[in-house]
Amino acid sequence: MHVKESNTNKQANGQNMEQLKDEAAGMIKTIEILEVSKRKLLGECLGSCTIEDLQQIEQQLERSVSTIRARKTQVYKEKIEHLKQKEKLLTAENAKLSEKSGGQPWQVAREQRENLPSEEQRESSSISDVETELFIGLPETRTKRLPIRN
Repeated sequence: MHVKESNTNKQANGQNMEQLKDEAAGMIKTIEILEVSKRKLLGECLGSCTIEDLQQIEQQLERSVSTIRARKTQVYKEKIEHLKQKEKLLTAENAKLSEKSGGQPWQVAREQRENLPSEEQRESSSISDVETELFIGLPETRTKRLPIRN
């Protein structure tokens, strides 16, 4: 009886070994196919490709680029949303700090700054034209040099 069990185990082991060898051979073939496909997608080894193969590769690459761009756009949108939330938090914190310090609320001060005329407008207005003189040297020996306009 012991001999029969031993023969049955050997047969089962032999079948398992054959099955594992077949699986390994199949995996090796799959790996080779994937490597060839990868090289083609990278633009290598295209000499043996037909026009249909090249068009198929091009379409696959276009789909991949489209997927990548969609993901990049999604990441940018998420980043923008995150930054907008951060801006709101910082604005609220800034307003609280401004109130604690007794100054104007930050938003009001910002709006007032935005309503001020630009530097170009101030330079062109006659109200802001101020003439000053530049003196060089000690007060006794100063000589008038250049008028400066602000």
